[in-house]
Amino acid sequence: MATNKSQGEFSFFNDVCQFFDHAAQFTNHDRGLLDQIKACNSVYRFRFPIQRANGKLEVIDAWRVEHSHHKSPTKGGIRYSDMVNEDEVMALAALMTYKCAIVNVPFGGAKGGICINPRDYSVAELETITRRYTVELVKKNFIGPAIDVPAPDYGTGEREMSWIADTYLTMNPGQLDALGSVTGKPLSLSGIDGRKAATGRGVAIAVRECVEVAEDMKSLGLTPGVAGKRIIIQGLGNVGYNTAKVLQEYGAIIVGVCEYDGALYNEDGLDVDAILEHRRNNGTILGYKKAKQEFAIPAIGLEQECDILVPAALENQITEDNISRIKAKIIAEGANGPTTPKAEEIFAKRGGIIIPDMYCNAGGVTVSYFEWLKNLSHVAFGRMDKRYEETANRNIVNMVEAVTGVTLTSEQRGVIVKGATELELVNSGLEDTMIRSYHEIRRIKNANNKIDTLRTAAFVSSIDKIATSYLNMGIWP
Repeated sequence: MATNKSQGEFSFFNDVCQFFDHAAQFTNHDRGLLDQIKACNSVYRFRFPIQRANGKLEVIDAWRVEHSHHKSPTKGGIRYSDMVNEDEVMALAALMTYKCAIVNVPFGGAKGGICINPRDYSVAELETITRRYTVELVKKNFIGPAIDVPAPDYGTGEREMSWIADTYLTMNPGQLDALGSVTGKPLSLSGIDGRKAATGRGVAIAVRECVEVAEDMKSLGLTPGVAGKRIIIQGLGNVGYNTAKVLQEYGAIIVGVCEYDGALYNEDGLDVDAILEHRRNNGTILGYKKAKQEFAIPAIGLEQECDILVPAALENQITEDNISRIKAKIIAEGANGPTTPKAEEIFAKRGGIIIPDMYCNAGGVTVSYFEWLKNLSHVAFGRMDKRYEETANRNIVNMVEAVTGVTLTSEQRGVIVKGATELELVNSGLEDTMIRSYHEIRRIKNANNKIDTLRTAAFVSSIDKIATSYLNMGIWP
């Protein structure tokens, strides 16, 4: 399938296919079925004009790719970046398919992209672009709660998702489940508590599960557990920030932060909130006084001493050119496609562990699934049973106190009696998903000594699940 990449350039989609082909040899599926799983089913490229605030017309390039229809609807974010291209959107859509399969979320993969730098546009212009993009998707039947459900990605957030939801509602009056056409919405528009932090929280849980396996940590010369682990975070956006905050809650030390304008390092630890405040006041992370070292070249920040590196920015950040200088023993891929196949091969040969993107950053789509279910059911999680749980727990506490003669403090009663909130239920579901999925992948890897990496095992898991879906549909002999 043709893309807008010229020959010889880096191809993100080809990297994904290379990982896929490597893993496919450890499955027993028909070659034609494997080709069907690997291919992008629908690629919609379109252009539309907008009028800028200065009165000039500008033509915007945009894409929506639906990679796999083995499950409906398809699901995937929308990226706003001037680096967006067809190859990238196809790769991200493919990763979404495999990601959903790994964490047992019943969606096919999709992805969208608009080739703009959001910083170059006013809020009003961004709204016009977003609404026009949505109109184009509606016209071609590329959006809908049972068709294709977008979500935030790099350069987008709750604001853009609310514009999409409103535009879809306007064009589909009376559709009962219309708010299920997009996830990552604000709470006021039937979003779900915990969605914004979900990807970063999921990355932190993935790291925790990895480092708690004593056998694997022994081979790396590390002690089990997150506490005391030195972490470098690349990217202080939504994913990187929330990953850092949760890992700090687990006892990790954030020793390095890398951003597009530079990098900071302090082996004693950095305060990510203070760094963000410094950036808000100064327009850059550079000059932060509590950093012992700073680097004007961001890539140098990746190469400093640490136990775990979390690339949470963009693809193609760790390559064969810099992997030999990466000192981390574990790479947790918060971003999509940050490590090239050759770099991973080199890293694996020296004994390092990569927690692959298609599992590691699946927290976002997992909680988007919960939001979609909330929108279809038209009731918030916990609303039906929170008070019932509190009453039942209170009765149990009262009975125990009466029988034992022990009176609990108000704080102790509060911990026991409390019913679960939506956020607590969401985080519980996310944690269970990430824990189960990690150990499923690890079991697949350990069951076959020819499977060299967790990524290969993750691909094997997803390929088997998708193939089973096609076979059960009866459309494959």
